[in-house]
Amino acid sequence: MTIRLRLILSYIAMVLIPIFLTLITALVLTRVFFGAGDTSGRGGDGFQFHGHALSEFWEKINEREQLMNGVKFVAEQDPELLADPKFVAGTGETLQGLQAGLVIVRNGVVTYASSDVDHKGLEDELARVDTDQEGRSRWMMSRGPEIGGRYKAERVDFVFGDQSTGTLYLLSDLNPLLGKMSWFMPMMFISLLLIVALTNLLLTFFVSRSILRPLYTLKRAAERIKEGQLDYPLLMQRKDEFGEVGEAFEEMRERLKHSIHLQLQYEENRKEMLSNISHDLKTPITGIKACVEGLQDRVADTEEKRDKYIAMIGQKANDMDRMIEELFLFSKLDLKRLPFDFEQMDVVGFLQSFSEEMKTDPRFAQVQIKFISTAEHPLHVVADRDKLKRVLMNIAENSLHYMNKPDPRLTLELEASPREALVRIRDNGAGIDEAALPKVFERFYRAESSRSSHSGRGGSGLGLAIVRQIIEAHGGIVRADSQTGVGTSISFTLPRQAYSRTDGERK
Repeated sequence: MTIRLRLILSYIAMVLIPIFLTLITALVLTRVFFGAGDTSGRGGDGFQFHGHALSEFWEKINEREQLMNGVKFVAEQDPELLADPKFVAGTGETLQGLQAGLVIVRNGVVTYASSDVDHKGLEDELARVDTDQEGRSRWMMSRGPEIGGRYKAERVDFVFGDQSTGTLYLLSDLNPLLGKMSWFMPMMFISLLLIVALTNLLLTFFVSRSILRPLYTLKRAAERIKEGQLDYPLLMQRKDEFGEVGEAFEEMRERLKHSIHLQLQYEENRKEMLSNISHDLKTPITGIKACVEGLQDRVADTEEKRDKYIAMIGQKANDMDRMIEELFLFSKLDLKRLPFDFEQMDVVGFLQSFSEEMKTDPRFAQVQIKFISTAEHPLHVVADRDKLKRVLMNIAENSLHYMNKPDPRLTLELEASPREALVRIRDNGAGIDEAALPKVFERFYRAESSRSSHSGRGGSGLGLAIVRQIIEAHGGIVRADSQTGVGTSISFTLPRQAYSRTDGERK
């Protein structure tokens, strides 16, 4: 339930609940104050009311009204009955039992008055009824010390049989009703205030708690993040706006944690890279310094020795240049800042051309190079020619470092499936230990225990890491398989599906 809907329902409840509770309270108070029997007994927890208490009260009121209407009918239709003392006395006693009174005036003289209204000053009270709005019901204050209180007075004028004037006064005792109302109305007002206050208090408490609790949860989560504690998940488990905020907050925490982890990893990699660069550059620099010192100390006292020392200096400088170039290339790949120039190309023709180029490379002069393809010609993929050539060269140079057989061989294989092209480069070198195999594509990793360098030079430790970065940028995967003493196979895939290129990036 959304917060907006929850607030709307709370507003509706603030109106409907007090109305409902007020009606129930009014019913209960009405039974308490206007019930005929009030209570029949007591239970363990409170009063138990008569089921017919309220109906008995109103039945009594109706019976009184019916009797009064009958008396008025007699005054209009048969006024002589009002001169009959027996009839008048019986009627007066009946009305008295119904908390009412009867007064008959004949020619200005009170001929009968019920005992409950017969008191000193009755004539004055009746005169006030005569003076104010004749013939209509009104309130009459009874000032007699015996009665006191209020009556509802109704006057009916009639004529006796002897043409004498008569006046009938029907008085309804309001003391019981007013007495109950004097308690009923304050109790009803107090109950209404309590109901409204309690309803608003409870609804405000529950609604505010449903809003404040998630706010406190978010606050605690923010404080933990501020203190760098990112391992505590935020589980709101709500389906409202706070739930959406909690999900966004949790996603932010996860991303921040991942970002900090990457930053720490980058920092660790940077330290490792500096350490490896220092170590890798120190070896050729030491060789160059040794050669320069040999020339300065005239150890190379013949032209042949001097040419050898200069050649060694040139070789070491080339090694340093290659290592620095690979370092720059890997850094650009790692930071996603190296642009790719993708184009559609025939990978069969490309591999054939590359194998022929390798055969003319002096570094592979002693290596038997073979290209085998089981794929149809042409086999189109979308790739960056220069980057793909760098991949193949890095794999070939890595194989060259570990060739220790008298007949070194390097085989390029190409296979095709409906979705991708598989390129595999096999050698018959020393192979790589099974424990070291999963790490060969990590930066600066060298399988030292398996090294038997035919060329006498080690790699930079970035060659296969660069291979993985370039192939993954093409949308492919790379893997290594090896058997110690038999050889190593490096394979990678290139997707065949259609690509859309914009600014050198694959869509």
